[in-house]
Amino acid sequence: MESVDTIEPIPDAFFNPLYEKLKMYYVTGGMPEPVLMWTEARDVSAMQEALSGIIGAYERDFAKHPNISEFPKISMIWKSIPSQLARKNKKFIYKVVKEGARAREYEDALQWLVDARLVHKNYRSTAPGLPVAAYDDLSAFKIYLVDVGLLRRLAQLAPTAFGEGNRLFTEFKGALTENFMLQTLITQFEVVPRYWSQNNPPCEVDFLIQRENDIFPIEVKSEANTTSKSLKKFKDLFPNQVKLGVRFSLDNLKLDDDVLNIPLFMADQTDRLIGLALEQRQVDTHN
Repeated sequence: MESVDTIEPIPDAFFNPLYEKLKMYYVTGGMPEPVLMWTEARDVSAMQEALSGIIGAYERDFAKHPNISEFPKISMIWKSIPSQLARKNKKFIYKVVKEGARAREYEDALQWLVDARLVHKNYRSTAPGLPVAAYDDLSAFKIYLVDVGLLRRLAQLAPTAFGEGNRLFTEFKGALTENFMLQTLITQFEVVPRYWSQNNPPCEVDFLIQRENDIFPIEVKSEANTTSKSLKKFKDLFPNQVKLGVRFSLDNLKLDDDVLNIPLFMADQTDRLIGLALEQRQVDTHN
């Protein structure tokens, strides 16, 4: 993957095994111990146990909050994350934590999880402007877990859910894929990604990333179905701010005019691939 230096399809001989590896990564996540249990021993139950052990250790840490009355709230927010992400609109809603819950009662507990780096807070952006934080809608955000394997374990999805055509995996695939994407983007770009949405007509761009002084809209598809209505709408609304749209999917690596399609398993190469695509577009424009 690191040797790819042009935007052109990856041969099937690599593409298909890499997709299988990606599915396995959704099962194990990237924490060293579960990965070790899988790569060295190929032991599913030891890998499951390692993930449960990490989750248990985190949950015991919640009790160390200086204000002990926050402990149940932190715990409830943590346990609500799979439900939050399973909803079609993944925006964080306090009522999913507890019926009748209000932001002012729970926001300190949520902030504790953010500060502890156990969850990532992904704000809604109103426009692709700089500095990015100036366009944050502080009332709308999504919460993702620090690791996709922990999310899968916390959601109590068995590893067998990743077999071909399994209904459970299909239903939760979008949530796992978005969580995986945020995990990889956060390590590559200095500014935490945002997302963008509007109500009329309803559309949403999964992530906005800042690369140098440019903002790139990102759409994440968990399949090879790649119609990108929201991406198109975003580019129509902000034509001067969008040099390139980026779509992650199970389609092959390619540049469709001003949309770069990156296979999901190449997410760690995003920064580099955007650079290559911008160079390629420049060459095409001069020709």
